[in-house]
Amino acid sequence: MSNQNDDQTPKKPNVFQIILSTLAAAFGVQSSKNRERDFTSGSVATYIIAGVIFTAVFVFGVLFIVRLVLANAG
Repeated sequence: MSNQNDDQTPKKPNVFQIILSTLAAAFGVQSSKNRERDFTSGSVATYIIAGVIFTAVFVFGVLFIVRLVLANAG
């Protein structure tokens, strides 16, 4: 008996794939294959949460670097 249904059902992306998709979306370099995977098998809430977390880490990282540079400049 063959498992044709398993071949046709898209797999849910794992955590690493979600992180890579979020980073690729931030830089605007997402491949069409990965974008299609994300839209067909991923949960919208997962990508929204990943995007919010990425944005927060990015903003706090930039703030940290700016404060570090300003503290050493004076």
